[in-house]
Amino acid sequence: METVDEKSATMVELSVHGPSGDQLLRTLRAWLGHNDAFRGQTELRRRPIAEGDMGGGLDVLVVALGSGGAATLLVQSVSTWLNQRRSDVTVTIRATDGREVSISVTRASDPLAVMREAERLVPLQPHE
Repeated sequence: METVDEKSATMVELSVHGPSGDQLLRTLRAWLGHNDAFRGQTELRRRPIAEGDMGGGLDVLVVALGSGGAATLLVQSVSTWLNQRRSDVTVTIRATDGREVSISVTRASDPLAVMREAERLVPLQPHE
């Protein structure tokens, strides 16, 4: 498969925050690798250490986006991957110009308890 030329591609960085962040990032890379549009277009990197930081930077997943709706496909793929997680996870997608967006999935340990609490706040009324 031909890879996207980095000079003509839009590069974005994805970072993952949650339990076992590094492992989640590797899992996300593998997930994206199953899609032909991203196969060979991802690379795990270490961020440079910023002034005032102690130790190494956080790992990021760099994705080269070609044209033809690759950005939309990336967002859809990340959303699907997030919905399959069983814990609270946030993925931040950052463009080279500094713009970023974060997508979070929060899992309740007891969904029925959440429903009960919501029902206390807004009692369900039968339809007449």
